[in-house]
Amino acid sequence: MRSFILPLLLLFTLQLTAQEDTLAIAADEVVQEPAYRPYDPLSPARAAFYSAVLPGLGQAYNGKYWKIPIVYTALGVGVYFYRENDRQYDRYRSAYKSRIAGKTDDEFSNENGQPIVSTNALIEAQRFYQRNKEISVLVTVGLYALNIIDANVDAHLQQFNVSEDLSLRPSLDYDRFSGTAGYGLTLNFNF
Repeated sequence: MRSFILPLLLLFTLQLTAQEDTLAIAADEVVQEPAYRPYDPLSPARAAFYSAVLPGLGQAYNGKYWKIPIVYTALGVGVYFYRENDRQYDRYRSAYKSRIAGKTDDEFSNENGQPIVSTNALIEAQRFYQRNKEISVLVTVGLYALNIIDANVDAHLQQFNVSEDLSLRPSLDYDRFSGTAGYGLTLNFNF
């Protein structure tokens, strides 16, 4: 009986060692990484937070470095117009205060002390520049919010899988019997 078990055991071990490994990957077969980023549910929130902390940082996080100068230009233009309107407002405000105090030597009066710009015009100019200052602040805050929204949406869209399995293509169908062409869209879904 022992003599029968030993050859059987030897045959069994030879059978196990003779099998090929079916899970082995050849050296020339490289696994391709997908063209899109793997899904990270916190990525949009992280990009929005970075843009809220420092404008343009969310765009840098998303890899869209070309958007950073646009963000800073937009915010800089808003700040520039705010400062310019504030400077003009202060000019007209100080001239109005000096007129109310009875002085005639403001920048809107000539050498004889005669006003070039009336007091009512000074009041209207103050209102105009005050309104423009407020609009400049609103536009700047809106552009800041748009910066945050852009970073968030861009981070969402980077995780969107656009593959060849789903495509929408225009098509031209030529009818040979009537000699007319039909236009349309085809939706292809491969799985």
